[in-house]
Amino acid sequence: MSLKKQFIKTKPVCKVTFSVEAKDANSAAVVGDFNNWNPEEGTLSKLKNGTFKATYDLVKDAIYEFKYVIDGLYVNDPEADSYKWNDFAGSENSVLVV
Repeated sequence: MSLKKQFIKTKPVCKVTFSVEAKDANSAAVVGDFNNWNPEEGTLSKLKNGTFKATYDLVKDAIYEFKYVIDGLYVNDPEADSYKWNDFAGSENSVLVV
């Protein structure tokens, strides 16, 4: 799993690339504050090497909570900037600072 951040000097956005290795998975998505936790809005494309990947424009100077959904299972990103407890889910969420 990895996160890549590309800050755009001329716009108030950061291009964030989410990628997760899941060779045996049928589907993967990223869900979080930035897409109302909706897997349909966070669908990741599967590459030939088994990695799922997508890039999203996120507003700069913000903090987002997120998780990956891999074949229906919620998974945190080990490369997240930090983690935050979520009482609703009863587990930690990954945190992204842009």
